[in-house]
Amino acid sequence: MKKIIYLCCVTALLFPALTTSAQKYKTIEDTAKLNKEYVNVSNDIVELNAKLTIAQNDLPGYQSKATDANKDAADAASASSDQASKATNGSVGDAKKAKRKADKAYSEAKDSKSAKGKVNDQEDKITRYKLDIKKKQQRLEELDVMRAAINAKISAGSVPQTPQ
Repeated sequence: MKKIIYLCCVTALLFPALTTSAQKYKTIEDTAKLNKEYVNVSNDIVELNAKLTIAQNDLPGYQSKATDANKDAADAASASSDQASKATNGSVGDAKKAKRKADKAYSEAKDSKSAKGKVNDQEDKITRYKLDIKKKQQRLEELDVMRAAINAKISAGSVPQTPQ
């Protein structure tokens, strides 16, 4: 038990040190690499925002198609039900019509389900884009912290500057 408590205490004390040593860019020589990554991450955010805007603009179209497909499926199911009730007391021809209407209703229901799936896929895509943007923005904040640390070292005079 004492070993576990000791291990927890050591881990708790070392954790802050690990996060500061995990900083990728530490020296003035790393500034070019930091700037390059900063530009890449910024460009990724712009690209993701464009994709997000497109996905959000496409969503109402998918939703209206799903609503229309749902209405068509309900109408086809109602027509199939009406034809089936006529076929119970009708002829063989009525039974064939009922079968055709049932097949159509089934097809419309599959179309409705497919349209709903497309809406869900689009909503998931929007969620993924938002999550990716959030991650990229967090990375930008980390890069800003690294840049500030390098600038602080330069302004403190701990890093010799090259003569110009």
